[in-house]
Amino acid sequence: MHGAFPERAFANAIKPDALDERFTEYELLLDLHFILSPDVIDFVEQLPQRVRNLQTDTESITRTRRGTIDGKINWSATIKQRYTQNPGDRSVFVCDNRTEEYDTDENLVFKRLAAIIYETLREADEYLQKEYAWVNDRWDGTLVNHLRRIVEQNVHVRRIRKPKAYEPTDRMVDTAAESRQPIYRDAAALLEQRRRLFEGDREQLERLLTETAITPDDDETLLELFVLFRFIATLEELHETSAQFETIKTGRQEVAQLTNESGTEIAVYHDNSARDRDLSFRTRPDGDQDVPSRTEKVHMTGFDIANDYFQDREFQNHTGRPDIIVLEITHPDGEHDYLITEVKNSANTKTIRQGIKETLEYLAFLQQDDEFMYGDAVTEGYFGDGWNGLLVIQDLVEETASLEEQDNEIKILQASEVATALEKVLKQFF
Repeated sequence: MHGAFPERAFANAIKPDALDERFTEYELLLDLHFILSPDVIDFVEQLPQRVRNLQTDTESITRTRRGTIDGKINWSATIKQRYTQNPGDRSVFVCDNRTEEYDTDENLVFKRLAAIIYETLREADEYLQKEYAWVNDRWDGTLVNHLRRIVEQNVHVRRIRKPKAYEPTDRMVDTAAESRQPIYRDAAALLEQRRRLFEGDREQLERLLTETAITPDDDETLLELFVLFRFIATLEELHETSAQFETIKTGRQEVAQLTNESGTEIAVYHDNSARDRDLSFRTRPDGDQDVPSRTEKVHMTGFDIANDYFQDREFQNHTGRPDIIVLEITHPDGEHDYLITEVKNSANTKTIRQGIKETLEYLAFLQQDDEFMYGDAVTEGYFGDGWNGLLVIQDLVEETASLEEQDNEIKILQASEVATALEKVLKQFF
């Protein structure tokens, strides 16, 4: 009858319950950590020697030939065949052929694991090309090339068919786990570890993250990430809902999004000017001014000189942007609010003054579709209502104004105040 197969609904119904819907590319994220685990690295390092001993099953195939001999003649079967069909026909031969069968349970388990590692490495190629220490310390060029040659060129590996979507089955994995060959036992154990990871096994996840945690190599980035996730956690608590996360990677725009019960949409950006929302911080003169101010002229000229000097489009398009967060809030009536956050991992007075200046610049030149978000100094102010800019700094020894005492164009929080005071800042928008 007329109708359509609800593929997406069916997929959602049968997928593992433990798969966290809050993370896009969740499976890829797990596999990226999986291939960094010491057990996987050890498995791949031993492949060049082990792959020479892949087991095969020997299968005998009997064929009847006329006028030719193909394999070893089975004389008893040949004589029987001749007398059955035509006793006088001496051109009939029954031949036995012995062939090697590569598609054994053990080999399919191995092939599946090798394919997972190989495909994940292809997805991680951007990290390999950029020579990040956290990946190259374990996956150096030699090891990557070894795996690629085995998967792409090894004759025995290529003769193993590609496992089907449901393979290897539990029975196949059990067979491999009981093999005398270490390559199959290890492959089965690693596939079982991965299965438990994807099912959300807490013990396996904690072990994997302990062995493969990727931590920032500088305190500045660490503080940025701390503030970023405090933002997201506070928003979740404030609105009693869960955020949808995107993997932080080059070229990625939003890091997290959430929608509250009233329909307000919130998007969080990290170290990015949110170009997909047509936001920018590029300096340009106000629409009601024919001649830019001296300060604007300096910024505009500097931007043009940089564009003329750098040939790479990435540098040409670079504009100043906050170190950590652009928080865009879209209300049900279509109105937008923004919270621009700058992070300075310093208690130095000069650095803090620079952070204040940069935060004010971001607010003053925040634009969407080439229109300034905050209007003239008389009616609205260039910097919003005093809650649109936030500067986070390191803890200070000297006495400073509390959040409640700050009645200025932006607010300043010390690192130790973020956990408790951030909710007061965010409540101003809802």
